[in-house]
Amino acid sequence: MSNPISVDIPHKLGKAGVRSRLDSGIDTIGSKIPGGSVTDRRWEGDTLHFTVSAMGQVIGSKVTVFEDNVHAIVDLPGLLGLFAGKVQDMIRKEGPKLLR
Repeated sequence: MSNPISVDIPHKLGKAGVRSRLDSGIDTIGSKIPGGSVTDRRWEGDTLHFTVSAMGQVIGSKVTVFEDNVHAIVDLPGLLGLFAGKVQDMIRKEGPKLLR
């Protein structure tokens, strides 16, 4: 069973600005998790789907870009769901830095 979490991050960059920053900075997301790395990524319209592999787990994620915010959904599998609050807090803290 998985435990999806979602976070909204406001921005003033417009869709093109956010897409550019996500394309150039997505790999840093994996580095925020010990032993983690982004192993797959693809755009479908304004949604970036990506996978982070860490601690023997595969974490499916997607980020949908809107004109004034980014909506992130992270699907934490199994025991990683126990860390949902910490992951959500980390996204709220680090997400805006990625959009700078």
